[in-house]
Amino acid sequence: MCGRFTNEMTWAELHALYSIHDAPPPTSNVQPRFNIAPTQEVDFAHLDKAGNIELDRGRWWLVPFFMKELPKAAMFNARIETIDSSGAFREGFKSRRCLIPADGYFEWTINAEDGKKDPWLLQLPGGAGFSFAGIWAHNDNLGVTSCTIITAPAVPEIEHIHTRMPVVLAREAYGTWLDTRIQGSDAKALLLDAQIDSQLEFHRVDRAVNNSRYEGTDTKKPLINSL
Repeated sequence: MCGRFTNEMTWAELHALYSIHDAPPPTSNVQPRFNIAPTQEVDFAHLDKAGNIELDRGRWWLVPFFMKELPKAAMFNARIETIDSSGAFREGFKSRRCLIPADGYFEWTINAEDGKKDPWLLQLPGGAGFSFAGIWAHNDNLGVTSCTIITAPAVPEIEHIHTRMPVVLAREAYGTWLDTRIQGSDAKALLLDAQIDSQLEFHRVDRAVNNSRYEGTDTKKPLINSL
């Protein structure tokens, strides 16, 4: 699963990640985020009406278009197994796919000595930016734009940390994932074939990360005794 992530990419780095070259610069740069939690606002990329990738912003916790109130059930992750059949997710899977930028995410294991949760940071070598595969929605009833991250069974390299993983897509697959002409089992197969989670590196970080309100700049710092 993915319950928290980080994103320190600048405006220029985000636009380079998605090959966006004609957007005007913002009045101020993107602020680094060190412990992004569900229901917070996040950046995401999707296709505009002309078929070009554009950056948008929305709530990380899907609010399907048909809902009359904010959902209480957890919708910050969507399981690949049921994404095409779940009433909450199938419309997004069919027609509103997105990429959610990050440069790391957190998972937890249970410490055998004290029974508490130990957080781990997972990231690409060098802390390079990447994208989670996701879906998005706009709810006119509530005036809310939102998104969710797609998860799948973990690859062997990281399953000792968690049995599930957010789908991290290879950069060359971005356009293919956003292309909604690819449907059903073909789209699911793409997600699994193009994931690069086996390339992730990981290390323990401080338990301060366990508090979703903690936003210190040290969330990625390795614990000396984590290896």
